[in-house]
Amino acid sequence: MSLGRLGGGGWAVASETVALEAIGATVLREIEPAEIVEIGPHGVHTRRSGPVSRALCSFEHVYFARPDSVIDGASVYEVRKGLGIELARHAPVDADLVVPVPDTGRVSALGFAEESGIAYGEGLYRNPYANRSFIEPSQRRRTQAVRRKLSPVRSVVRGRRLVVVDDSIVRANSVTQVVALLRDAGAREIHLRIASPPVRWPCFFGVDFGSARELIADRLSPDQLARHVGADSLDHLPVAALVARASGRSGGLCTGCFTGTYPPDC
Repeated sequence: MSLGRLGGGGWAVASETVALEAIGATVLREIEPAEIVEIGPHGVHTRRSGPVSRALCSFEHVYFARPDSVIDGASVYEVRKGLGIELARHAPVDADLVVPVPDTGRVSALGFAEESGIAYGEGLYRNPYANRSFIEPSQRRRTQAVRRKLSPVRSVVRGRRLVVVDDSIVRANSVTQVVALLRDAGAREIHLRIASPPVRWPCFFGVDFGSARELIADRLSPDQLARHVGADSLDHLPVAALVARASGRSGGLCTGCFTGTYPPDC
């Protein structure tokens, strides 16, 4: 969370810096782990509940946060672009066009295109009125959400070899439909590149995957997963590259869903 000051003298607290900027507040600082902030007639007072270690959720930089936010001193936009750069170095591919899965794959796709020298193109249109499919509570509703959310731009993808950059694969529902949409639109090849490591362990801190049974990467190798979703190839970003790019100012990062190692005091 971040603390901001309003022009008229008031205070504001928000989960992302962009929310403070949207109401005209000046962003002062981030609220520290275990810090209790009290705002009253006499201003802002803080106290700490005890010593803790920092462990920012990796999915803030991968998926949740807006790219124009700043988290732990790091620009989400720059982190995501860096993830795409690292992905292009780790998993190069011979292709005609880099296509993002909008919106959260867009900045990483820009980084991939810049590093690889492959042209960037918007081959998928996202309906701005559709919800995020990842957070829908059931398989049926997630499938419906993807169909409402995305449609291919046929003139962009027809006859081309595509590098399709997405932020993550959890259950593989969305990416399977994305591949099918692009195949039907005439894409010649589809190479999936995922700007985060394979999600193999559940999250116990509130992210909506509570069981390893839900996680497709827990039971399929990258080659098997590529065949499962209908892609020509598939590769993920290594954990070390994610940590190097997303650790921020404090260096604390939770990678439990990727590594099975969780913050020790949570």
